Amino acid sequence: MAEYYIPAGAGEAEFTEKRSSFLGHVRLVNSEEEAKAFVAEMKKKYYDARHNCWCYIIREGAVRYSDDGEPQGTAGIPMLEVLRREGVENVVCVVTRYFGGVLLGTGGLLRAYTKSAKDALDAAGISVVRRWVRAELLCSYSMLERVKLECASVNGVVEDVEYGAQVTVKLLLPEESADDFALRIKDLSGGRTELHTTGEAFMPVRIR
Repeated sequence: MAEYYIPAGAGEAEFTEKRSSFLGHVRLVNSEEEAKAFVAEMKKKYYDARHNCWCYIIREGAVRYSDDGEPQGTAGIPMLEVLRREGVENVVCVVTRYFGGVLLGTGGLLRAYTKSAKDALDAAGISVVRRWVRAELLCSYSMLERVKLECASVNGVVEDVEYGAQVTVKLLLPEESADDFALRIKDLSGGRTELHTTGEAFMPVRIR
């Protein structure tokens, strides 16, 4: 199964532009029904706001957006483009605007809704969902930082580090990179360090 990206958690962000307040919210959802429910929840919570603009992308499903009364193309689409650029799916974003009395113009609105969506997504973080190989190795203290660098170079994740007479490093490695990583570590350590596979998992792992 191919990898894909999702929000790592819930994200919220707020900023003010010419007295208008923008409140951005990002959530992980697993269906269009969940996305619609979250939009409805935000509209109810911020019922007194001038606009509750929204968008969502469902993996292998619906892609929807709404300007909710803002000039066409100034809110929903810019928000949606933020999600697309970051490659996330199963995601819903709602940006609430409390109008401050000063018109922002088309360009100003586009920038504000883009910023709000991006800030909220950054606050949520991003996880990659894929098949991982769980592995661990014993290495010297002097080797530890090199192991971390090599792990990062194959887009792996260091799950845990235990310190004893030697260092035990527990890793999550992309399935297609595990064998090459094992050979690289063995070569760098002169054969003193070997990678041991402990299992597999298809799951989300936060990458930023």
